[in-house]
Amino acid sequence: MADAIAELPLTQAAGEPPAVLAAGSGPGEHGLAVFKVRFRSGVHIESPSPRSHLVWFQLSDLFIECRRGPRVFREAVPRGSLAICLAGVDCSADAGQSTRAVLVAIEPSYLTLAAAEDSALGAQLIERISGQDAELLQLACILASECSKNYANGALYWSGIANRFLECLVVHHTSEFEHPSRGSLSKEMLGRIRDYVIAHLDETIEVTALASIAGRSPFHFSRVFARSVGVTPHRYVVLLRLQRATELIRHGRSGLAEIAACTGFADQSHLARWVRRVHGVSLTQLAS
Repeated sequence: MADAIAELPLTQAAGEPPAVLAAGSGPGEHGLAVFKVRFRSGVHIESPSPRSHLVWFQLSDLFIECRRGPRVFREAVPRGSLAICLAGVDCSADAGQSTRAVLVAIEPSYLTLAAAEDSALGAQLIERISGQDAELLQLACILASECSKNYANGALYWSGIANRFLECLVVHHTSEFEHPSRGSLSKEMLGRIRDYVIAHLDETIEVTALASIAGRSPFHFSRVFARSVGVTPHRYVVLLRLQRATELIRHGRSGLAEIAACTGFADQSHLARWVRRVHGVSLTQLAS
């Protein structure tokens, strides 16, 4: 994700890139990268079909011309405004002033997963040219500050802020479909699958068992699940195992080997690898 800014060519008035004041994606896996940039004497943004959702926070007043596909918008944008460009949708913009901005790039699958975890299965991000969201702006600025300080408050702090950012984006900037399409899971079905996984965390959980709950073949179920939730069934099971293991580790009432066994990991080392991969910390750091 740290390379995500490369898909969004940013230039100043003379054609050179803006100054990057902070950039990073934090330890662990969050599907989110943050960039704080400064433009002098002009802004030009050109991003054909970006792979990530892009959320732009303007840190000074600006008059901007924005193009989204065939549409052109000209608007005075006050300090603190946000704009949202959807993955796969051409977007470009120009402005004649100096400015600073914070840009957050989000992998679509991670936003899909955040929506599913927030009981907003199938929610779609809403495109915006301008708007106000003080909490989202504050979270973006905290993430940029953490990047500039080399994550001084630690990986778990970053993870918490990044997750909160995704939750706020889902709550305030998505639209929810009342009726899922035939090629997606319903909330009720995902709830049944989640309940089954949680009830069998200490056992081997096969995709065939989950597919039978949904009344689909394993192949078709895996495709529909990944499209609806943002991750494969196997990865979803691992995430639920890790959530429960993290709760138990922080309570400190059981040994790490015992926690690994009762949440379905092969052993303590297997649990440690997933903790490091997802949270960016060791088991010891997670427990402290």
